Amino acid sequence: ALGLTDPKTKTPSKPQLEAALAQLHDDPWLAPAEALEGKKEERRMQLVARVGAFRGFGGLFIAPPKVTGPGGQVDNVLQIHSLRPHTLEGHLALYKAVLHHPRNSLQRWFLEAIAVRVSLLNDCEYCARHHAAGMERLLQREPGHYDAYRAQLDEADPGKPFSRREQAALLYVDALTRQPGSVGAEDVAALRGVGWKDGQILEINQVAAYFAYANRTVT
Repeated sequence: ALGLTDPKTKTPSKPQLEAALAQLHDDPWLAPAEALEGKKEERRMQLVARVGAFRGFGGLFIAPPKVTGPGGQVDNVLQIHSLRPHTLEGHLALYKAVLHHPRNSLQRWFLEAIAVRVSLLNDCEYCARHHAAGMERLLQREPGHYDAYRAQLDEADPGKPFSRREQAALLYVDALTRQPGSVGAEDVAALRGVGWKDGQILEINQVAAYFAYANRTVT
């Protein structure tokens, strides 16, 4: 797990291992070899996560908690980035900002609903399934609601139980996904007309735009 399978690597002493593990705990982006050498300042994005998930670059690396899911899995979209690990940094930053940032004001389940809708429009089965599961998890305290919401996302024009405001947001998302060049100031005005604030409109826009990128990366 620490990349010590390379015959050229000398077996470190117990104190060295303990020190390296302490550094890796504090800084999971740090490659194990760097931790053993005490080069904590070199935060290379050489993420090959867990054995078998990514291709190796100069040895094996343990899975950083920041890229693994609840079950310890590494999502397919992240595995793709193993070919050019430096591209993962920007991807993760955008993903977390649009879907998981605490300063977002829209409910998480609705952001996931937008993710599902855009993924369905882009024929990305993997993303639609993955984020539908997240949506279901967030709605688990409201029995029956997930099935009703999810069914509407398959419709040409999603309706109830989505509210009038939410339906308007999904209509905007559809236009932004299918014909981005057709979207203009009048579409933003329509969202304002049903009560969305400008910051919330940006959140809707950013989730739709992010999944235009993610769907095309995955598929």
